Amino acid sequence: MKQVIKIEGGKSLNGEVYISGSKNATVALIPAAVLANEPVTILGVPEISDVASLSEILRILHADIEEKDDVLVIDPRNMVNVDLEQDVVTKLRASYYFMGALLGKYGYVRIKMPGGCYLGPRPIDLHIKGFEALGAVVTYERGGYTISADKLVGTKIFLDIASVGATINIMMASVYAEGRTTIENAAREPEIIDVATLLNKMGANIRGAGTNVITIDGVKNLNGCIHEIIPDRIEAGTFVIMAAACAEEMKISNIIPKHIEALTSKLEEMGVKMNIGVDSITVRHSDHLKAVDITTKPYPGFATDLQQPLTALLTQVQGVSHVTDTVYSERFKHCLELQRMGADIEITNGSSTITGPKKLYGDKVTATDLRCGASMIIAGLLAEGITEIHDIYHIDRGYDDIDGKLKKLGANIWRETIED
Repeated sequence: MKQVIKIEGGKSLNGEVYISGSKNATVALIPAAVLANEPVTILGVPEISDVASLSEILRILHADIEEKDDVLVIDPRNMVNVDLEQDVVTKLRASYYFMGALLGKYGYVRIKMPGGCYLGPRPIDLHIKGFEALGAVVTYERGGYTISADKLVGTKIFLDIASVGATINIMMASVYAEGRTTIENAAREPEIIDVATLLNKMGANIRGAGTNVITIDGVKNLNGCIHEIIPDRIEAGTFVIMAAACAEEMKISNIIPKHIEALTSKLEEMGVKMNIGVDSITVRHSDHLKAVDITTKPYPGFATDLQQPLTALLTQVQGVSHVTDTVYSERFKHCLELQRMGADIEITNGSSTITGPKKLYGDKVTATDLRCGASMIIAGLLAEGITEIHDIYHIDRGYDDIDGKLKKLGANIWRETIED
């Protein structure tokens, strides 16, 4: 038996939606909390399956956890540095943040190869290179990594690619290192600033987060703190796209508009009517949207995580749009699902060409990964008839109560349990 999401398309969305805490920040903040020697309280935690998986890993490490509503209290005082070789570790990619956290705290970590959505090659060699530069010895055997160091010593590390994961992992590994660590060509995503803010509240000495050079001066001790997660810019962008696709008037609140400027400037170019406030965006129905070209780039460029949801909207606009993904060149499985629903899309290596407008029809589709799932939901809202989305565990990994939020806005969306 498994669950599917069903959507009856053609309903207008109206009202206000409140955006949850950032998934991409949360999955790094939870491992970062174990670096403390006192309890850490995190506010605004989204209710997503990735958080449940990370909490399970914390329990394996004997950390004490209290969860109430969107508050997570992590007490690492009784923690034990257990080898992380359980199946839950391979379920999500973010489990690799325990590499940097446990190496930083204990000088040793043994962890199975992390999993997550398959978006083409996503090697962790940059993380490994960073750990080795700090003085660690890394070995790979039997599907897992053993990383150990008698002593971690600060150094200069240049990242060949501005990787979010590597930037955060090296930052965590170096908070207790002797002397100064400098990460050059660091990624600049808002989630990195959020993790650095948490670590600094705990007593770390990190400067330059949000720029391409981050310096970390090692400290001897990290204490507890209280930290509120930034809003999820990808969830915000997804709902702004949904509003552009099928809302009469919709307000997306609890957002930081600056975080999705690359998206909103493209939507303005398409002709979407928006009022951008301090912490909200109101979208009104717009006819005759125009085609646009998009190239994904690391932040502050157009987010790769938003190209899949946007592609569903591009099937409905006038003209020919081109999407090029320079971050994950294989991130086009959603196009095959959209074709099944009637979209006119050509896929070439690392890019797609969408000709619109084309009427979409409900069908059985698969959420091949998290953001493909968001694309299928938008397509389902636009399509005639009923769309049935399979493998929705991908969607639940990153969107907090997406069907509940859409129901309140007027969508006809529900879950059903079916036989495998």
